[in-house]
Amino acid sequence: MNTKTNETLLGDERLTKTSGASARGARDNADNARTHTDGISLSAEERRRLLRQEWVQEVLPSIKAPEGWHYCWLSTTNSTDPIYKRMQMGYIPVKATEVPGYQDSQYKVLGGDFDGCIACSEMLLFKVTQERYQDLMTIYHSDLPAEQEQSIRERVESMTNMDSEGRRLVTNEGFDRLGRNLNPQFA
Repeated sequence: MNTKTNETLLGDERLTKTSGASARGARDNADNARTHTDGISLSAEERRRLLRQEWVQEVLPSIKAPEGWHYCWLSTTNSTDPIYKRMQMGYIPVKATEVPGYQDSQYKVLGGDFDGCIACSEMLLFKVTQERYQDLMTIYHSDLPAEQEQSIRERVESMTNMDSEGRRLVTNEGFDRLGRNLNPQFA
């Protein structure tokens, strides 16, 4: 066979075969070296930040509670955590007249059990004193979990077999820390 170059065989120098990496250059740092001339290109860090924000759903307005109070949104359709139970614990619906800028807003309920309160879809804005909020959070997110951990630790310890000299046959690393209440503060 003839030993002509690819260029001669194909008849057009634009169709010559070249090794890919030498023709187009290294792509290892192409994302970092990208320039923002048109305002559309994003660095890897900017793209990751946007992707994280895409999965965050913030449809409820963020309303700052006054000093000494904690605000939270409660669902009117949650059967496991109904509003009447929260009201028994001391939660109070927030009236639109209490929050500047919400007196005549789209979030003001017109009529029904919560007339004049702030709502968004099936969610109602409620408030509770900061002191009661700290008590509830401590009970439900510190004390009760610590009691459950203590129970687990005791069950594990009772199931651990001992040898004839009273030493444990199996060590359970980390179980000694279960059930230790740390008394956290909740923001």
